Amino acid sequence: MSHADKLFKENCQMILEKGYDQTGEEVRPHWPDGDPAYTIKLFGLVNRYDLSEEFPILTIRPINIRAAIDEMLWIWQKKSNRIEDLNSRIWDSWADEQGTIGKAYGYQLAQKHIYPEGEFDQVDRILFDLKHKPASRRILANMYNHSDLYAMQLYPCAYSLTLNVSGNRLNALLNQRSQDMLVANGWNVMQYAVLVHLLAQVSQLQVGELVHVIADAHIYDRHIPIVKDLLDRKTYPAPQLMIDSSIKDFYAFTTDDISLENYQHGEPVRGIPVAL
Repeated sequence: MSHADKLFKENCQMILEKGYDQTGEEVRPHWPDGDPAYTIKLFGLVNRYDLSEEFPILTIRPINIRAAIDEMLWIWQKKSNRIEDLNSRIWDSWADEQGTIGKAYGYQLAQKHIYPEGEFDQVDRILFDLKHKPASRRILANMYNHSDLYAMQLYPCAYSLTLNVSGNRLNALLNQRSQDMLVANGWNVMQYAVLVHLLAQVSQLQVGELVHVIADAHIYDRHIPIVKDLLDRKTYPAPQLMIDSSIKDFYAFTTDDISLENYQHGEPVRGIPVAL
């Protein structure tokens, strides 16, 4: 069993057994047919993944690594908010008339700020500090900008990443205000694990831990039967992450440079309804 499968199953079982059921309350999310999208939720889940031991990806069902990495690079490398720059349709439901998601995600990372060492956006500041100030306790990015929330099509869910170098190991703490466990957990964990690997490689560091903090971890009412099926599924060993080791520039990575070796997994789950 992969560690990602183990934690996913434990988290979901805990939510179903001990979570708070919102049914009947006033909630913002809704299903495409207009019905309210209720959840069972837990506050404050914390999961740890040792990236030096294995790559954290679910095997109970396949995760589309290419699409997930493409979205991560769209935010962190392209720093884009335009859905035409994304090679999937996952953000179409949130796009505005201009074809953007507003001042969210990549838009925030692209904004430049003045520092004593010069002018940087948040990603370039991280890359600079990892190279020149690895002992710093100030290496982080934050996409939850209150002054721009009014102009975001969706408030950032995974909104901040804090990086910390211990010896030659790069550790990361991902803060997420809200997570749809079925749709997003395996996706987000895998995305940020890849990001840590890429940042470590271009900074001549080894990967350490990814710590994932979820404030509101929830399972939607229409997802409960699917999650229960996944809890009973067979698991497989974690695959190996393969990255082109010749690349030393963060902005040179493409989805073609990143792949999985020996990725065994169960059957896909099709037709998952997504709350809006």
